[in-house]
Amino acid sequence: MPDSPRPFRFGIQASSAPDRSAWVGAARRYEELGYAALTMPDHFDSQLAPIPALQAVADATTTLRVGALVHDNDYKHPLVLAKELATMDVLSDGRLEIGLGAGWMAVDYERSGIPYDPPGVRVSRFIEGLEVIRGCLADGPFSFSGEHYTITDYDGLPKPVQRPCPPILIGGGGPRVLKFAARHADIVGINATLTSGAVDGSTFDSMSAEAVDTKHQIVVEAAGERMAQIEMNVRAFLVQVTDDVSGAIDGIAAFTGASSDMIAESPFALIGPPSKLVEDLLARRERWGFSYVIVGPDEAEAFAPVVAELSGR
Repeated sequence: MPDSPRPFRFGIQASSAPDRSAWVGAARRYEELGYAALTMPDHFDSQLAPIPALQAVADATTTLRVGALVHDNDYKHPLVLAKELATMDVLSDGRLEIGLGAGWMAVDYERSGIPYDPPGVRVSRFIEGLEVIRGCLADGPFSFSGEHYTITDYDGLPKPVQRPCPPILIGGGGPRVLKFAARHADIVGINATLTSGAVDGSTFDSMSAEAVDTKHQIVVEAAGERMAQIEMNVRAFLVQVTDDVSGAIDGIAAFTGASSDMIAESPFALIGPPSKLVEDLLARRERWGFSYVIVGPDEAEAFAPVVAELSGR
């Protein structure tokens, strides 16, 4: 852990809107409320496609940073993605964050016909993919020969505004990805474990405070001296801003099948009035280093007092 805590910043993860006006209007509102970033998932469901949708957000705002949480490496060749990302960084005046992952949602692969290889293969391909992206964004011609990708004398243009590369965000739930993220990412997200390819009981089991202790320790040990430069991220999926803390916790526990005690302590849950959430986030930054916290659009307005209280602090 760094000697002094990294200041808080907050993001919204959004995915869809009925039209452009609603999409960019929401983004402008998030910016007004003090959120620092808007992120998007990358799936083949009803969501907007992340590249054009994030560019629309960047065009409509002035300070909001944008990025996928996260691009699935298997859905697009990393050289193609690198060119799109560099273009976005140029057109957003350097407000891009690059989120990349190995892919996990089985139904995406089933619907698209993309081979759903074993996790080890997908992770190996993702590791090569990130090396390709970094190489494409760097100065001069780039060549790479790996098990999954071969690049020959490619000088990727345009180059990004943020040099040598926009911040890299890697989220992981398993030891291999967490170790890799600790050694190579600027932003490390602690995720639930999703090896089943779907959100199920095992997902919630991996969201306990004790499970996050183990994952955080993996990052700390793998990062070594890099830990002081890493921004720790969590996407809070279970958020209710309410005075009825026990009732909300019990309701979420019943929905997820997890215990109320687990939900109350999980860093993936933010439940209570703003004053309690401020205290919880300060404690979680102390315990796990989480300073970059992302919530969903449904909570944006109610959670805004917390953003106002903690941003930059």
